[in-house]
Amino acid sequence: MLRAWLELARISNLPTVWTNVTAAWLLAGGPWLDVRLGWLLLAGSLLYTGGMILNDAADAKFDREHKKERPIPSGKVSAGTAWGVGLGMMALGATTAIFTAGASLVITLVLVAAILFYDLYHKPWPGAVWVMGSCRVLLYLMASSAIPGGEASIHWWLDNDVLIFAPTLGAYIVGLTMVARMEAKGAVTSPLRAFFAKGLLYAPAVVAIVFWISRANWQLIPLLGDLTPLAPLPFIFLFIGMVAYATRVMRQGGPAIGRAVGILLAGIAVVDALAVMQVSLFLACGFVLMAPLLRLWQRWIAAT
Repeated sequence: MLRAWLELARISNLPTVWTNVTAAWLLAGGPWLDVRLGWLLLAGSLLYTGGMILNDAADAKFDREHKKERPIPSGKVSAGTAWGVGLGMMALGATTAIFTAGASLVITLVLVAAILFYDLYHKPWPGAVWVMGSCRVLLYLMASSAIPGGEASIHWWLDNDVLIFAPTLGAYIVGLTMVARMEAKGAVTSPLRAFFAKGLLYAPAVVAIVFWISRANWQLIPLLGDLTPLAPLPFIFLFIGMVAYATRVMRQGGPAIGRAVGILLAGIAVVDALAVMQVSLFLACGFVLMAPLLRLWQRWIAAT
């Protein structure tokens, strides 16, 4: 029974929510040790887990025909219980974010609406991939809005990097979700669509390179021999290599697309590493090391 619930929650992807929230909080200037960050991590976890459970609840009819091994059609969890638990976790997550962590009421409610909309309409509407991307964007914005004074000042939003890296993560998630839909169909039906999806996957590397070029203190390299400005390069190369490997695996088709999706899901932590390295290279290393751990966890609980 426990395993069934963990499968419903896609629990192997949950740590990517923690890296999302932490990266957004630090990019917005939040202090390292703050109880609000802990509440935001809990709220994000509840919203993600509730959303994943509701995803299966909404897909119960489809799964009874095509994925009978899933927890609901197999009878391990009833659809009614899944709806109740999922909605309850969503409500508790939103309440925690707004009233305990101090996140924006509007942003949090829009995030909840986006999650519910995706759960209900991702099967019949191909454009739902953009809603999935917006969920991670809104998660970033929700976490950063908990910084005191953040929500009230448009200048505060424009002066920090959250508004750059949140859409960048969203683009990556859209590309990833498009690839995952290819997995569900069993084949890549449109070469142009596949090319576009793969292009979105490289968006974080492009943004990271622009930041690296624009913000590195290049004078230190020839004058002082200080290689600190070059420190972001390994993270960027690692991310590009990961996406290139995943897309190569994807070309094998069939079950290989599922493996590629798993790699890209674990890569969300690396995307957050590219963002947070603007604040802390040490924490960025920790995010990168989380990616292989996520791949190991995916062997126990499927990521898709």
